[in-house]
Amino acid sequence: MILTFSGSSFFRQRILLSTLAGRPVKIENIRMDDENPGLRDFEIQFLKLVEQVTNGSSVEINYTGTAVTYRPGTITGGHVEFDCGLQRSISYFLEGMIMLAPFSKLAFKLTLTGLTCDNIDATIDTLRNVNVKLLKPFGLDDGVELTIKKRGSPPLGGGEVYFTCPVVNGLKPVQLEDPGRIKKIRGIASTTRISPQISNRLIEACRSVLNSFIPDVYIFSDVYKGEEAGKSPGYSLTLVAESTTGGLLASHAIGQGGMESVEEVAIRTSKRLLKQI
Repeated sequence: MILTFSGSSFFRQRILLSTLAGRPVKIENIRMDDENPGLRDFEIQFLKLVEQVTNGSSVEINYTGTAVTYRPGTITGGHVEFDCGLQRSISYFLEGMIMLAPFSKLAFKLTLTGLTCDNIDATIDTLRNVNVKLLKPFGLDDGVELTIKKRGSPPLGGGEVYFTCPVVNGLKPVQLEDPGRIKKIRGIASTTRISPQISNRLIEACRSVLNSFIPDVYIFSDVYKGEEAGKSPGYSLTLVAESTTGGLLASHAIGQGGMESVEEVAIRTSKRLLKQI
């Protein structure tokens, strides 16, 4: 029996849950009222990546691209190299792979290339310091690693990320009921092909806001140069607050020399984190 959904909302979640449950799905009326109806290129790319990490999956897209029928296969994982393109960041694709990895027959060893940050998705630092860390309570504390080999800012990208997750025999049950109290804030201010002073300005502006909330604030300056800095200049800021019970809250932002100053980007990101808290 095929489950049928309508619209483009929760596209990734429907494909991922279909893969985990082994239930085929059909998604209809994808952006029917849009000037450019149907699937976007990054959604088609996501389907291609899912096909590469599974065995036996099939995807059928109608002529107009407004309907997709997906029949999931077995999650196999293994060595996969994939170009995510430049429409969405690597995080858009990797978020889904982190969900599938613990249920794979073979160890996940993914090499993804493209943008490591954009104005839509979480930065790759957020995935490394939040999403990957949240696997630990389930028993995946050894062997799970997310490495940033190259950073790639928009619009030309050039980033490269390596994600690995071992074969898991079983997952531990987890109860997350007590949010706890915030005990520390950590962050990463990264720059690509621009002055390293930008990261220092980001850090100083963040501390001017966050230190009035909690004294334990440390923001790391991550400066990339040469080939490791990708193809475009830019910077990103990721802040993560950790609670006494292991809860994690994050906020992030990127900059490319627009209307906002570096300090304004840092203050806005800091206030967004405090608002979550």
